[in-house]
Amino acid sequence: MTKTNLTRASRELFRRTPDEAFPDLAALEAHCRDRKARGTDRWQLPGSVRAVADGGRLRLALGTDGAFELNDWSFGSLCRMAGVAKDTVNRLTPETAARAFDETLPTGGKPVQALTEDGRVRSLHGTAYTRLWDAELLAAVREFAVDFSPPPAGCTGGTGLYAGEQDLFAFLIDPAGWVEIDGEAFAPGFFVWNSEVGRRTLGVQTFWFQQVCRNHIVWDAVDVAEATWKHTAQVGDALNQIRRMLDALVRRRDERRDTFAAVIKKAMAESAGADAEEALKLLAGENVPQALGKKAVELVAGRGQRFTIFALVDALTSLTRDIPYAGDRAAADAKVSGLLRLAAPQLAVRVRGSDAGGRAAASGPAEPVLAA
Repeated sequence: MTKTNLTRASRELFRRTPDEAFPDLAALEAHCRDRKARGTDRWQLPGSVRAVADGGRLRLALGTDGAFELNDWSFGSLCRMAGVAKDTVNRLTPETAARAFDETLPTGGKPVQALTEDGRVRSLHGTAYTRLWDAELLAAVREFAVDFSPPPAGCTGGTGLYAGEQDLFAFLIDPAGWVEIDGEAFAPGFFVWNSEVGRRTLGVQTFWFQQVCRNHIVWDAVDVAEATWKHTAQVGDALNQIRRMLDALVRRRDERRDTFAAVIKKAMAESAGADAEEALKLLAGENVPQALGKKAVELVAGRGQRFTIFALVDALTSLTRDIPYAGDRAAADAKVSGLLRLAAPQLAVRVRGSDAGGRAAASGPAEPVLAA
């Protein structure tokens, strides 16, 4: 089983501003529906697209529709259409820049597609470009993401759900979807991304992961599948392929979950000793450090729980979060993981941050989410 670490969500975490982050999928989808409702595609012949100086600013006149402001992306698109360097135009006065565009913008017969919103041009494209709205993508995602939610907030406060002026990105996991794969614990997750203005492709990546850290790096991912599409005439067909990929992820989760649930159920029932002394002996036999084992036994007793394999695992994972050094935490986690083999010898399940119900929980600042 080949594992890989996925960094796409981490890159998004560190490039996004707070106003681009959304708390949940519903809020993100509502924002995208609102943007779609306010957006207008305006088709113009090249000769009717003119840069004009207006009030000390450069604007874009679109035939008889009026003059619109430009944002950074649409200004860059205008420069590319004219074949002039963006940095050069930025050094010109609005009046000089307008004259420069008059002489360099194309005058052929193919129309220009301008997306406008609230008096501003968001993008400029030729006839080969076909837009897929973010709201359409999220509507397809919502069909299969009933049990999925964003990961715990990253170290910057980023949520994994982002929509900015130029593109959208969504990172979703099933925090209760842990299953066993080749004797180890994995949960399902996926990324989707899109741009309504042509900044990036449409894409989806599905995977099974073991950990997500506060940098939103996805650690030890397996069964990674990815597909991307350019915004051409057939881009709308990609939604059906995205639906199929997400449906396959959910179906596979449901198939695997029954087996994994049986392991956890057995660990919850398997005795770790009749009393604290016997539980301590068991932990010592598994090479759990004496001080850590003693705290775990006291924690189980304080909770009023029976001394079962799972009760000890759950207590130990709570305690290892407080170990200050990553190397020491990793060593402790390896010992904790071995305990589940006592309940299911054929498995070697890695455990991290589970609650009493076996669900994912956030760990300490330097460590990720993981669950039994």
